[in-house]
Amino acid sequence: MLFKLATPQEIAGELGQRLRTRRLSLNLSQAETAARAGVSLGALRNLERTGLVTVDVLLRVAGTLGLLQQLEPVFVTRPVSIEQMEAASRSRRRAGYKKDAV
Repeated sequence: MLFKLATPQEIAGELGQRLRTRRLSLNLSQAETAARAGVSLGALRNLERTGLVTVDVLLRVAGTLGLLQQLEPVFVTRPVSIEQMEAASRSRRRAGYKKDAV
């Protein structure tokens, strides 16, 4: 699946499926995984079915399945050159103020 072409719901569903595949490859039941992660069985089932859960549940399950290290690059800030920073500060604008019509 190409995430850049998918909706947020489709991406969440794909992540849920990938976590399910990982859980099964580790030969863990849903109940065992939920207990290890400290989440309810229903939360884990919802994660695997829809992917739509809290970030806390996602991180707990990912940690239990040994996947937290793979999330690290998602939150890395890439270095930007001085020229790029200067160009960004020059092109930055704010929306104009509109007075309410009476």
